[in-house]
Amino acid sequence: MTIVEMNTTPSPNHPGAMFESAEEPMSRPDEGPVAPGPTPSALPVSVPPQPSNPPPPSSEKPNAGGSDKEEEDGVDFNRLKLRLRSRTGELMKDIEFDKPKLRLEIRDLHHAGTAKFLDAVNASTLLSRAVANVQRLLYHSPSDSTTYCPRTRSVTVILRDMGGVAYTTGTELDDDHKEIHFSLGYINGIQGPPERLADEINGVLTHELVHCYQWNAKGTCPGGLVEGIADWVRLRCGLSPPHWRQETTGEWDRGYQHTAYFLDYLEHRFGDGTVRRINEKLRLQKYDPKLFWTELLGRPVEQLWEDYASSVAERSKHYVDAGRERLQRMEILPETEESTT
Repeated sequence: MTIVEMNTTPSPNHPGAMFESAEEPMSRPDEGPVAPGPTPSALPVSVPPQPSNPPPPSSEKPNAGGSDKEEEDGVDFNRLKLRLRSRTGELMKDIEFDKPKLRLEIRDLHHAGTAKFLDAVNASTLLSRAVANVQRLLYHSPSDSTTYCPRTRSVTVILRDMGGVAYTTGTELDDDHKEIHFSLGYINGIQGPPERLADEINGVLTHELVHCYQWNAKGTCPGGLVEGIADWVRLRCGLSPPHWRQETTGEWDRGYQHTAYFLDYLEHRFGDGTVRRINEKLRLQKYDPKLFWTELLGRPVEQLWEDYASSVAERSKHYVDAGRERLQRMEILPETEESTT
């Protein structure tokens, strides 16, 4: 068994891994849905005061006019302006979320999946970026007082020979310490070019990292919504696998990509941050299927699902009509031919 402990600064020369675990295990179709586990504690992230940098002693007098003065009363105005400008951007430079201690545990160095994993990805870089993406998509920034990021102090990714794909859990002693168990057999079985292997590893780990940072309505959130949010983050990170499709049959909370595309529709319809608001509401109260959606979006989820299905059907018709028009312009289809679709 090999254990690698890593800090949050990626090392391009180190083939280690950084992962985060979650309380709700990730289930796959062959395993069935998994009920969400207990919710981790979360505290608001406090921003420590930034000390001012006093100017160095100088024998020259400041400009009497004041227009070119960059320092006054011990305040470095260049640094102050830089901090203020950075807080207007999407990515914070001087204020960051707390990052967990990241560890990799490999339980079988001789397994073929181990070599494929280490050859396919720089795990340190991959996981550092994945953690940052999860925190940004679910909580935006530490200075955003409308959301509270759970305190996850450490994550250990365990590569081992097991069934299924991956699952996440808290440790027995402290739920703020997480574990992600990732199947070496699954990794070894991923087919396709090297970039497909890397994308699938990245996608699975991003999904699992969401479980480390999402809320679950004090244990009452439907499992399909828990898994749907995780796959929505994966979708937003550009890591959807080739087999994913938008489907409107069945219930909205079947989970995974089925629910992820529905959530993405809501994100576009009601504006950026909609899924973030859903996650925050799951922090504040238990899940009530009648009140949750009407309080948040003004209508029941059944109506939202019908609207989504209509939107997908309309978009599909548009694509079919556009394709027929193109074929007609290329004189492959006669203009009078009726669509059989």
